[in-house]
Amino acid sequence: MFRSLLIYLLCLLSVTVQAIEYPRPAADSKLVGLMEYYQVNEGESMADIANKFGVGFLALMESNQGVDPFLPTPGTLLTVPTQLILPDVKREGIVINLAELRLYYFPKDNPERMYVFPIGIGRVGRETPLMTTSVSQKIVDPTWTPTANIRREYREKHGIELPGVVPAGPENPLGEYAMRLAYGSGQYLIHGTNKDFGIGMRVSSGCIRMNPWDIEWLFPQVAKGTRVKVINQPLKQTVEPDGSVYVEVHQPLSRSESQVGEHKPVSATKTLQTAVQHDTEAESRLSRALVMQTGIPQALIREASL
Repeated sequence: MFRSLLIYLLCLLSVTVQAIEYPRPAADSKLVGLMEYYQVNEGESMADIANKFGVGFLALMESNQGVDPFLPTPGTLLTVPTQLILPDVKREGIVINLAELRLYYFPKDNPERMYVFPIGIGRVGRETPLMTTSVSQKIVDPTWTPTANIRREYREKHGIELPGVVPAGPENPLGEYAMRLAYGSGQYLIHGTNKDFGIGMRVSSGCIRMNPWDIEWLFPQVAKGTRVKVINQPLKQTVEPDGSVYVEVHQPLSRSESQVGEHKPVSATKTLQTAVQHDTEAESRLSRALVMQTGIPQALIREASL
C-alpha cells in the first residue's frame, strides 16, 4: 500500500501487486513516468529491490553502476529506473525490447493505459529472435518438452537427465502460464517460471520469461491473436512536444561469449546529432550517455525550440 501511494504521489504511476501501469502518452510524446529512489536496508540485494519495484535486475544494475549487486552497502541511495522512453515502434499489443529486457503491453480496449514488465530473454548462443508475430496459443499449466540440445546440455553441464516431457507442476520451468508465439515451429513462448531468479537477465533458451505474478496478471488480459513485436533498440530517443530532447541508452546485448563484460559502443542517430549540434552542453550530455549506458532517460535539451 505504501509503495502504491508513493508511486502515485511522486511518479504519477498506478501500481498494483501484479503490474506497473503507466498513463499512455500522446502520439507525439514518448517519455513516461518519473524516476524513483530507494535506500538500501541491511541484508537486501539488488534482486530483492528489483522485485519490490517491478524492474529488471540488470536494469537496476545499469542505473547504479559501481554498486555491489549482491551486497549493496546499507544506506546506499539507489536510482530505480521507473522513468523510460517508449521504443520507436507501433504501440500495439505486446512489444518486447530485448536490449532493455522489458515487455510492453498496450491493451486494445484501453488506449489511455500501458503496462511494462521486466523479462528474462535468451542467453548468448540461444538468442531470442527478432520477430513480428502473434499469440497463437494460450496454455494453463503447460508441460515442457525439452529439445534434444537442451537435454544434452543439462546432461553435460549439470549431470541431469531430463525426461522427454516435464509435466505441469513445481518442477516445470515454464511455470503456470504460457503463451505460444506463431513464429517458426512455435517453439518460442512467453511464460512464467518456477525459479526465484533470472528475470531481467539473459538466462533462457530463447523464450521470454516473466515473473509468476506478472504472467498471472498478463495472461487473462491477452487474447489469442494479439500482435507481438520483438525488437532490439539499445538507444531510444524522443523530442517532446515542448522541445525537450531525451535519450536513453542501454548496454547492447553481447553477441558472443567473448563480448560478455566488454563495453560495446552505441552510436547517436542523425536525429540526435542534429538536435544537439551547436549546443556544447547538449553534445557533452549525449556523449556521456552513449558511454555510460545507464538505461536512464537523460535530458539533453530542456524546453527548447528546435
